[in-house]
Amino acid sequence: MKILSAVLNNIETDQRLDKVCNSLLKFGYDVELIGATLYSKPVLNKLYATHLIEMRNQSTMKKYIEFNFKLFFTLLKKADKKTILLANDLDSLLPFYLISKIKKLPLVFDSHEIYSELPSLHDRPKTKKVWKILEKFLLPKIKYFYTVSDGYANWFKKEYNVNPSVIRNVPNRIKFNENQDFIFFQLPENPNNEKILLYQGAISLSRGIDKMIEAFTSINNCQFWIAGDGPKKQEYEQLVKDLNLTDRIHFLGNIPPKTLKTITPLAEVGMSLEEDLGLSYRYALPNKLFDFVQAKAPVLATNLPEIKQTVLDYKIGKVIDNHTPQHLAIKLQEMLAEGKISYQENLAIAAKELCWENEEMKLKAIFEQIKK
Repeated sequence: MKILSAVLNNIETDQRLDKVCNSLLKFGYDVELIGATLYSKPVLNKLYATHLIEMRNQSTMKKYIEFNFKLFFTLLKKADKKTILLANDLDSLLPFYLISKIKKLPLVFDSHEIYSELPSLHDRPKTKKVWKILEKFLLPKIKYFYTVSDGYANWFKKEYNVNPSVIRNVPNRIKFNENQDFIFFQLPENPNNEKILLYQGAISLSRGIDKMIEAFTSINNCQFWIAGDGPKKQEYEQLVKDLNLTDRIHFLGNIPPKTLKTITPLAEVGMSLEEDLGLSYRYALPNKLFDFVQAKAPVLATNLPEIKQTVLDYKIGKVIDNHTPQHLAIKLQEMLAEGKISYQENLAIAAKELCWENEEMKLKAIFEQIKK
């Protein structure tokens, strides 16, 4: 059986899709992943087949229209009677659904977000309405459906009377006894050997980054490393300059996943401080939370339900009460005073359970249902 999948982002850095595709390849499927040339052309160095859709539009709704139009004809050409279609997120689901009907092929849907409830849509009611109409039309028609958290699954069930499985976005288990290739990356200077607070992920709205930057005006003996890129990067870089914190807060830029895995263990504390700006954030269970677990870095976490429950259940960090800079400073200083060593036993237990090697068996079960 052949699996055709696609996503409207950089397939070089999409860790969830890379794990899914590698697992399906391991389970004996012929896998091809379709991506897009957004902002730059990703490096296509995967074990599975890849294909890039050349994009003229890089933003606005024109981007989605162009990608869906081109994806439809790409799938029409590539899909045959032995194909299983795997759609990722609502922004590419429609062409998959149409091809599944035209060619009578099974369709699997992986929802990484509650797309109609993304924070970026809050002040764009017309665009939000378009996604909501698509969501309402398509989701009840999907037989094989999985998502990333119990919160998402419960919302989809309540809203559309569907029953998605949950496959969490956890990383592969790190095996430190493996022979690791040397990876060079220029880290920020740290002459006083200060402890490191690390954020990794998109630099965008409601991640708590700006609040933590302000908190650093009253935090000592610590550097704040921000790994990633996004629409708020320039604004936050200016905030760091305005607060005279350029010697202690550093933007590392976009880092390939393989390289990032060598940096995350350097953190004394990892940060996952998403704010409640819509349901898609409220019930999120971001992969960075589990990356910190695998790297044995305790987490300073938001009080949103899915993240809070994971941190408290495994006792792998502290949960904040609010996002004021003063409160964040107090909580971070408490964790720095305790030291990451005090969390290592709990982190080791969590790392054994919260890994892709456990989650991928749920993925295998879904696709085996289709083969029967």
